[in-house]
Amino acid sequence: MHKKYIKQIKSFKIKSWKTWKTWHKLLSIFIALILLTLGTMYGIARWYIASESNTPLTLGVSFVPDYAQYLGVDPQTAMLAIVNNLGVHDFRLTSYWSDIEPQPGVWDFSQLDWEFALANQTHSNISLSIGLRQPRWPECHLPTWVQGEPKNIWYPQLQTFMGKLIDRYKGNSALSNYELENEYFLKVFGTCTDFSRDRLINELNFVKKTDPNHPVIISRSNNALGLPIGKPTPDIFGVSVYKRVYDKTITHRYYEYPFPAWFYGFLAGAGEILTGKNMIIHELQAEPWPPTPLATTSIAEQNKSMDSTRLKARFHYGEATGIKTIYLWGAEWWYSRLVVNHDPSVWNVAKSEFTAARTNNTELELRLHNQQSFKENQKTDTFFASIYKNQL
Repeated sequence: MHKKYIKQIKSFKIKSWKTWKTWHKLLSIFIALILLTLGTMYGIARWYIASESNTPLTLGVSFVPDYAQYLGVDPQTAMLAIVNNLGVHDFRLTSYWSDIEPQPGVWDFSQLDWEFALANQTHSNISLSIGLRQPRWPECHLPTWVQGEPKNIWYPQLQTFMGKLIDRYKGNSALSNYELENEYFLKVFGTCTDFSRDRLINELNFVKKTDPNHPVIISRSNNALGLPIGKPTPDIFGVSVYKRVYDKTITHRYYEYPFPAWFYGFLAGAGEILTGKNMIIHELQAEPWPPTPLATTSIAEQNKSMDSTRLKARFHYGEATGIKTIYLWGAEWWYSRLVVNHDPSVWNVAKSEFTAARTNNTELELRLHNQQSFKENQKTDTFFASIYKNQL
């Protein structure tokens, strides 16, 4: 009877599939492929998250002096507060060509020198953004004296600037790595005009030749699908993560990107499988993205895309990706909201989360130490037990 029922079931399945219309079959195959793809992506994400579970969490911030001034605060006072009050010791800093060489051959490293000096005094680490394209609008920071010039004029000048910059800081103990040409291929944002892959390859080779001792990060654009498997291959990949932005072009409302945290774990895991390189979050949205310039946006409007509750959730979202190096985007705004708007809510959330990360790292270090000690004690006990057994 049992075999008879099995034959009937198989026969039913075969007849049912044969009787389906073509579009039913195609739809079923399409759904099956989607489920298989999502299952594979989720499996890779869970593998990556598990593989990184014993890695300490590095939380840092991006810091742009020009942006701090735009928000009405003194850059040096703001960075001091971020270090001393929030306890941040990992910074992603900028080196705008337009600020450092405002005239041909006229160099001003004073602000960046101060930032490096502070990092050395406070045992902080610096990821230095270099190249033409760097964080914050207008993205490509050309000095006025080369604007409008053809590439064969400004590009050699850019290389001269980059060489002088790297030579100045490559021996500094605070320097951890470079981020080369922030989100280089993102064509829809900023005033950049040159997206040549050959230039990016050439710049990576130039940086590695000028300073072979520090890793180089190349970052992918925000929430883009696909994997960065083309040339050049950096030492580390970066990804930016934005969750809630105002859409000025189509819907004219706030839009929440639907990607779950594990999606970025998948990107990191798949990238590691394909390239052998790890991924960091070099830009995790932690400030508002309103329809108007942030400096003139009301608190009520700011809160529609970022407030203290959303900021806390953003920290947890970043940690849930499994990626263990995360630079928050918006520390200048936290400080501006504290001292200009007299609202400590987001500052206090950031302080609490950085404190919690340090506490968790200490507990992780202790747990790993105890596990290692236990394993060593087991080896010792086994060794002496074998000696005692041989003596009997």
